[in-house]
Amino acid sequence: MSKLDWHPLRGIDQGRLGEARLQAHYAAQWLARTARGYIPPRPDDSHTNLGWDETLGGMTTHALKNGACLGLKFSELTLVLQDGGKPAQTLQLDGCADADARVWLGGLMSAKGFDAKALDAASPYEMPAHAIATGARYTHKALADALGELAAWYANANGALGGLQKELAARKLDAPVVRCWPHHFDLDTLISLGNDRSVGVGFSPGDEYYHEPYFYISVYPEPDAAALASLPAIGHWHKQDFTAAVATAGKIVKAADQKAETGAFLRAAVECALKALR
Repeated sequence: MSKLDWHPLRGIDQGRLGEARLQAHYAAQWLARTARGYIPPRPDDSHTNLGWDETLGGMTTHALKNGACLGLKFSELTLVLQDGGKPAQTLQLDGCADADARVWLGGLMSAKGFDAKALDAASPYEMPAHAIATGARYTHKALADALGELAAWYANANGALGGLQKELAARKLDAPVVRCWPHHFDLDTLISLGNDRSVGVGFSPGDEYYHEPYFYISVYPEPDAAALASLPAIGHWHKQDFTAAVATAGKIVKAADQKAETGAFLRAAVECALKALR
């Protein structure tokens, strides 16, 4: 990832960024529903995970049975059905409720020979509480700058984590490509070390632990505290419910060189985690 690939992060009010995150998370469930309904299932549920598409500026599903894929453009909060060389079909969610998205997407799926009822299957997980779940409408216009900042975080994370994943794979470590899991809405790759040991390398847009975006390097099983080496200044060790090196948005935004300091944190934290599990 070159320096030009890093989108400068300005910092957005946490409340507005959190609202943008929740609305994008709910919108992304239409991608997850589509994947569960029309992509051949895999035992690890990886058929439902999503990839960041820099050209789109959002997430996309794996290819459906007919080769199409559904995406979500973050900055416009727009669903995008891409079908080979055909013009994309879109639905901007501003002013829409999930019922409207279901009508639009169900019609497209039916037109392509799929059973639209597959979109109605119950989700295997619970979503964070939000009024959208009870019929409220998406509000892109009020959150345009926050959604743009959220997109920048994901784009940067995909580039930083993707570059690190390639370095880890070159070292013969078992680190799959970086993907987004629609349940927690995080990007990650999990380094499997055998004997039920693993190191998670990822990015979260915010959750119940941190109400802001953050990068993390998780360690399992939990190591002795004495085995945890010191981290670069933008990072700290999180020890509540799970053990992970964490660098939060607040510190990254203030960094003199956001990209360089984030990359240095990730690499140093990975080495700390691997050392702790040896």
